[in-house]
Amino acid sequence: MFKPKIVDTLKNYNRGQFFKDLVAGVIVGIVALPLAIAFAIASGVSPEKGLFTAIIAGFVISAFGGSKVQIGGPTGAFIVIVYAIVQQYGVNGLIIATFIAGIMLVLMGLARLGSVIKFIPHPLIVGFTAGIAVIIFSSQLKDFFGLGMGAVPANFTEKWQAYFQHVLAINWYAVSIGAGTIIIIIFFFQTYACCSWFINSDSYGYYNRTDFSFARRNHWESFWKYSLVIPLSFSSAS
Repeated sequence: MFKPKIVDTLKNYNRGQFFKDLVAGVIVGIVALPLAIAFAIASGVSPEKGLFTAIIAGFVISAFGGSKVQIGGPTGAFIVIVYAIVQQYGVNGLIIATFIAGIMLVLMGLARLGSVIKFIPHPLIVGFTAGIAVIIFSSQLKDFFGLGMGAVPANFTEKWQAYFQHVLAINWYAVSIGAGTIIIIIFFFQTYACCSWFINSDSYGYYNRTDFSFARRNHWESFWKYSLVIPLSFSSAS
């Protein structure tokens, strides 16, 4: 019978573990909360809904999860699905769809279907991720350019048609905020990659070129997958 990990963890819990968990929680919150706000804006709902979801879902995952080191947070892959549901059925429809998805996940967990993921080929996952990235990027252009238009259509081609129709209504203040934030993030990842190379170098100053390239590639993949959505969403604040 499944038992939440917190039941066993609290039996031998001490002050040292509490402070470690506190630091870990603060670090995760610094990353997850702004990300949740950005995902909420990108999904077509108000920012506070992203905060509510991140806090409540994070607590539920931590309280009833099966591991003491797991992290629960928002994912960009759902932006496309959530946005389409909100545009067609509204927030109430999204709530109903969320409950249905939760019930399906519970049933799949009881049926032990988690191992089925190993049969999905890697090219399919890469193609799905790349397609999601293109759709998310296109949905953020309204906020990046500060276009004074209504709700962005959910359909990909209709979305770009709407952009071209409002191309003369660009808000250059919004563009400067978004572009400046992207530049800061790029500079940060460049610096972090160099720091990773320095840490991997040995005591004589030599370094492994393969390690350096691998570190740079991983940081850039993380940049495009997770960080770009934040400046594009928040540039609409201007």
